[in-house]
Amino acid sequence: MSGLPVPYSADPALACPCNPGACTGRRFGPTHALILLIAFLGLGSGLFLTGTPLETVFMLLGGLGAIGAATLTAAGGGRRLMAVLVEAAVRSSTGK
Repeated sequence: MSGLPVPYSADPALACPCNPGACTGRRFGPTHALILLIAFLGLGSGLFLTGTPLETVFMLLGGLGAIGAATLTAAGGGRRLMAVLVEAAVRSSTGK
């Protein structure tokens, strides 16, 4: 590792030296959603073509979607929403 300091700026326009006009400060946009959709479709199709049963494909993709949604919720500052979802999951698993 080099001892060179890494410049840091809180301004999103200055944080992207390659093309300052392209940095909007948004973390999840339509391009990201399209990439995730293509990845999900590709993964599901690939698993199905290799002979994986549909129930397993749906279970794996559902689990990956749940993990992704939980990560986006936690990273986006939705801690209260996350607490409500966890509470609902716990209550449904205990039968209350």
